[in-house]
Amino acid sequence: MKHPIVIVAAMSLSMQVAAQSLEEGVKMYHYERYETAKKVLTPLAATNPLANYYLGLSELGLENTAAAQTIFSKYAENAANLAGLARIAFATGNVPEGQRIAKLVADQAKKKEWEPLKYAADAVTYSIGSNKQTAIDWYKQALTKTDNVSLRLALGDAYRQVMGGGGEAMNNYERVTTKEPNNSLAFSKIGSLWYDAKNYKLALENYNKAKLADSLNPLPYRDLANAYFWTGKYELAKKNIEHYLELSDKTTDDQIQYANILYMSKDYKGAIDKVTTLMQSGVSKPGFYGILAYSQLETKDSTNALINVRKYFASQKAEKIFPSDYINFGKIFLLNNNADSADIYFNKAVAVDTSKDKAERYREIADGFKNTKTTEGYAKAGEWYGKIINENPEAKALDYFYTGFYNYYSKNYTNASKAFEQMEVKFPEQPSATYWRARVESAQDEDAKKGTAAPFYEKWLNNTVAGYEKKNADLMYAYQYLALYYFNKGDKTNTATYLAKIESIEPSNAFLKQMKDLNKKKG
Repeated sequence: MKHPIVIVAAMSLSMQVAAQSLEEGVKMYHYERYETAKKVLTPLAATNPLANYYLGLSELGLENTAAAQTIFSKYAENAANLAGLARIAFATGNVPEGQRIAKLVADQAKKKEWEPLKYAADAVTYSIGSNKQTAIDWYKQALTKTDNVSLRLALGDAYRQVMGGGGEAMNNYERVTTKEPNNSLAFSKIGSLWYDAKNYKLALENYNKAKLADSLNPLPYRDLANAYFWTGKYELAKKNIEHYLELSDKTTDDQIQYANILYMSKDYKGAIDKVTTLMQSGVSKPGFYGILAYSQLETKDSTNALINVRKYFASQKAEKIFPSDYINFGKIFLLNNNADSADIYFNKAVAVDTSKDKAERYREIADGFKNTKTTEGYAKAGEWYGKIINENPEAKALDYFYTGFYNYYSKNYTNASKAFEQMEVKFPEQPSATYWRARVESAQDEDAKKGTAAPFYEKWLNNTVAGYEKKNADLMYAYQYLALYYFNKGDKTNTATYLAKIESIEPSNAFLKQMKDLNKKKG
């Protein structure tokens, strides 16, 4: 009599393990860990139609449509797998056939049955081109038979895809978290809803709740990485995608996004290494050459940057070549000491930029030239900043400043003087404009005999704009010029005044010593 009991107990344990495995496989599917889901579900699929269904869905998640169709066809009479075949029809562009099969599944639901309605609705919700309102109606019909979290989550997903459905989506997700306070998937979805609504505080709050609810859920880390990426917080994006990759199946798409984030977070060596590894494994994307070229631009690898940017432009679709790509191409030419070719690509960037205000584009180009740290580069930087103030009435004070600054350092004093004068008039709260007008004049009057810089230096010294601090280095330029100017004029009082000011800053100043020696000889 003991043997049957042992056999029954073993069978019970086996069924329990199978149920746990199925639950784990379904969970991995919902967490978009499709490869892991396949490993769990494959041994179960031979005898379990539901495991087979989720195995097929996992293949669909990996875009293996043919494999998914073969799997669903094994249990074509089963409602779940028949719904899977509806998804195949949608995925292959046969929307009418997809809707027809989904309706067949929904019609299988008997008086108290709700599962066929959900399978049918899911096929519609998670397919392109389908009628989402049909899915909503079937979910609601199923909810009259039972109210469970899987229905609420799916109904929320359907509402997110119809115009104005965000509120109902949120209601359904929140009903899940009320019923199951540790439902990580629901918090992930709520976070994404808030993110779409640009309420980043609540998005972050709910992504963190998702992490706390299940530390093995990779989705909030991925969503946080994407959110930080698109808001320009690249270090935080990098931190979160690295955590995501620890938990996810590390798909090719995930690793490509990781490479993008490495580049945007200025980990150029890491980006180069990641792309190189992907390419060596047989993965090939036109964008890889862009990441390589632009990372090599930043690491000053001029030869490889030029090789890879040419490959990128040759392999990438024309509609995916953006103004910033032309600018980076130009910068790579600058790195290779080819300013003429750089200018050609910078002008192409401006030509393809459809923005009405091209100030940011001009600034990028000017930065490329100024980073050459050559007189010619500074001249071109001043020229491009000059385009901003000439074309844009709303140009910033810094645009006027840099126009003058780089013209000054390229010894184009006429344009420098004009830019600083315009800045002084338009931004009277910026004393630096007056100071630099003096610097421009003193550069053309090095022996301080004409005195053309004196009025500007004195005006600047007398300026008491709140919050503006005059630096000692700037004061020394002013004091030295004025001391020499008044010395040349024979004005001993003012000469002594400015020499004393120099001494108060730097008693051992060489100019001060020379002036004292000259005074002794004169005196």
